Amino acid sequence: MNKLLLVVGLSATLALTGCTTFDPYTGEEKTSNTAKGAGIGAGTALVVSYLANKDKSSSERQKRMLRDAGIGAIVGGGVGYYMDTQEAKLRKQLRGTGVSVERDGDNINLIMPGNITFPTDGSNLRADFHSVLDSVALVLDEYEKTIIVVAGYTDSRGSDSYNQSLSERRAQAVADYLKSKEIIPARFEIVGFGERNPIADNSTAEGRSLNRRVELSLVPITE
Repeated sequence: MNKLLLVVGLSATLALTGCTTFDPYTGEEKTSNTAKGAGIGAGTALVVSYLANKDKSSSERQKRMLRDAGIGAIVGGGVGYYMDTQEAKLRKQLRGTGVSVERDGDNINLIMPGNITFPTDGSNLRADFHSVLDSVALVLDEYEKTIIVVAGYTDSRGSDSYNQSLSERRAQAVADYLKSKEIIPARFEIVGFGERNPIADNSTAEGRSLNRRVELSLVPITE
């Protein structure tokens, strides 16, 4: 049985309990108000559930593409160390950018708020965010033994169909930029979750701002 599914299943059970969030400006561990209110690991839970329930033929196709690209699995008990070192490099690269780094079991989640990634109601990346994604790409290229799930989210304003489309376009824009930096396309899963899974209160402007986001979930590839 592919151990990736075991990682996915375990992560889903830990999503609301084992999360560590680091202040993007200091790199220090913190407990955010968002986490207190809604459970900051919920995004990871949704992602790992999505991976676990993917169509079998799609999963097999992705594994074949990864093999063809020469990407091997993390062997033995080295998963934790591999993700630890990757997390440390991401935190160093992203300090001061406004992007939060969340650790959930053996998965890493990068939370990219909408106010620094896209213009209001738009899906074209802000030019001043390119350098941030360049820093992310450097680490993703070095640590290639991960599936990269790019997930878009919106607030609750607007229709369900519009929000779903916007979340998909924003996730695609981030993925396309990273692919342009020669990150292997087979590593990517791109999904929009629309207004599902809010991490803050949609009845406030501050809460809506937090809910408009793109998240990158890095899931280790194991055998």
